[in-house]
Amino acid sequence: MPGWIGFPELIVLLIVLLLIFGPKRLPEMGRSLGKGMREFKDSISGKDDAREIPPPSTDDRPPAN
Repeated sequence: MPGWIGFPELIVLLIVLLLIFGPKRLPEMGRSLGKGMREFKDSISGKDDAREIPPPSTDDRPPAN
C-alpha cells in the first residue's frame, strides 16, 4: 500500500535515528516531542494548568523576612 509506513520502514528509521543522534540523545528527543505535542493539544482544547500561573495576590504588604 503506497503511503503507509510498515514495520520494516520503522526498523530502518529507528536504526538511522540511532546512528545520527545516538542512544543517549534519542530518549530526550522523544520526551521533548511528547511534551510539545501535549502542550499543543492542551492549547488547542483550551485546557489551562492552574499550577503554572499562580493567582495574583491581593495583599499589598511586602513579604516578611
